[in-house]
Amino acid sequence: MAKKRILTGDRPTGPLHLGHYVGSVANRVKLQDEYETFVILADIQMLTTHFDHPERLRQDVLNVAMDNLACGVDPDKAALFIQSMVPQIAELTVIYSNLVTVQQLSHNPTIKTEALQYHFEESMPLGFLSYPVSQAADITFCRAHLVPVGEDQAPHIEQTRKIVRKFNATYAEVLVEPEGLLQPKLVGLDGNTKMSKSLGNAIFLSDPPEEVKRKVSTAVTDPARIHPTDKGHPDICVVYAYHTAFNPEGRSEIEERCKAGTIGCVPCKKLLVDVLNRFLAPIRERRAVYEKDPALVWDILSTGTARACEEAAATMALVREAMKIDYPR
Repeated sequence: MAKKRILTGDRPTGPLHLGHYVGSVANRVKLQDEYETFVILADIQMLTTHFDHPERLRQDVLNVAMDNLACGVDPDKAALFIQSMVPQIAELTVIYSNLVTVQQLSHNPTIKTEALQYHFEESMPLGFLSYPVSQAADITFCRAHLVPVGEDQAPHIEQTRKIVRKFNATYAEVLVEPEGLLQPKLVGLDGNTKMSKSLGNAIFLSDPPEEVKRKVSTAVTDPARIHPTDKGHPDICVVYAYHTAFNPEGRSEIEERCKAGTIGCVPCKKLLVDVLNRFLAPIRERRAVYEKDPALVWDILSTGTARACEEAAATMALVREAMKIDYPR
């Protein structure tokens, strides 16, 4: 390998939001010059929680692809591909399922948390329980060295590392044991620890200026501030968290004025609206180009998927040889 490889990507459950940008997209754009980059649109993983709405997938895949491209993912540097169109990922998932126990998956803290979110406590689909195994296949099909993840996904990386170690010890040293790269997290507008479409607390990268203004107006601030002159506590304010992420030059002044009670929440939100709309303007402009030419986006996905399939075939050949199932044809 000329460069080390990185696997990153998104579940296509709708357009991307600011939380996605802070938590993964910004870093994948930065790292695509340093690493050979594979960006997965994990449509099969999306079906583990939305299996009853497959009709949404095509548009959601297109939306996520356009958001990535609009943010600066360069198809000449990164292979943007669709998970379900790389059959070797499914093949690896089946093989890896023999290397992990139901108990291990059941004790995964992320699985437990998300099971509550999707009301799977009493009746959990097998696909949902085993999606960390599928995720291990996502990571290892291209023998990725690095996987940027949020803290909630860290247990999945550890599960992947365990599967890789067991495979290599049982068969042969052909798989790469990946490292996880923890990413920052952006809180939701309602103060929830995670920005999420399903929680209705997200600002999307494709939101128009007036929608950004409307959403920022609902953001949770310091509940102890009754009057604009009250001294605030920016460390518990969602608006300040967004200033920290998107307004680094003005953050210190905002913090000082909030603590001194010389800026109220309304003008602070107005400043944030201006900051966010300046940030989003070029992304909206680039996205509009792709919105007018969806065929171009599908061509990019086709090329990226072909590149992913090529790498997956090479990995699968190594896996089959290691397992002694490389039968003559």
